Amino acid sequence: MALSSEQKKAYKRIGHHLKPVVLVSEQGASEGVLAEIERALNDHELIKIRLSVADRETKQALIEEICKQTKAELVQVIGKMAILLRRNKKANPNLSNLVRYKDL
Repeated sequence: MALSSEQKKAYKRIGHHLKPVVLVSEQGASEGVLAEIERALNDHELIKIRLSVADRETKQALIEEICKQTKAELVQVIGKMAILLRRNKKANPNLSNLVRYKDL
């Protein structure tokens, strides 16, 4: 499901205040990295990740692979940061960034 421009705008506003929860190195999306992204998406729904990749094509391919593997939506990419979203119907309100920062 594609995000509307209004939804993206709201998620970008929330994502701006987040710190990266997963760091992806030059080695790419290993099983451990994907497992950590899965855990973070389950807990927080909206997360920011840092990609330490030099060239743009590699970074874009890596982001697409992560989104495909985790079934997450890409909200925004700025520099080496990406904001990902995957809604969780049973989200913990104390952990969900969508609930905690809904007033921003």
